[in-house]
Amino acid sequence: MARIAGVNIPTQKRVAIALTYIHGIGRTKASEICNKCGITSERRVNDLKEDEVIRIRETIDADYEVEGDLRRQVAMNIKRLMDLGCYRGLRHRKGLPLRGQRTHTNARTRKGKARPIAGKKKA
Repeated sequence: MARIAGVNIPTQKRVAIALTYIHGIGRTKASEICNKCGITSERRVNDLKEDEVIRIRETIDADYEVEGDLRRQVAMNIKRLMDLGCYRGLRHRKGLPLRGQRTHTNARTRKGKARPIAGKKKA
């Protein structure tokens, strides 16, 4: 099993797909990495030689922000917004959607499970 950026990537999958298991690398960046390293994206991870895995690892470390560093950066950006007290920061604090979505009926993902309002009883 190849370990890149602290993540065990699956060995039976193609290289371009397996790299997407790393937080911060999607399909586009994965194919970019394959092109930079000179590896065809159709090859399987278990077919890679050790020096090719090392080349991929070094490319990711040098050129991309992934895993823990990326998570830390995102968390710091959210914390900065909350400390500023701007609109987006307030929405983060309250656990509501940030980007203009309606909250009257939807937004269950951000708001959580619907809670009944106390005092409303059938007459």
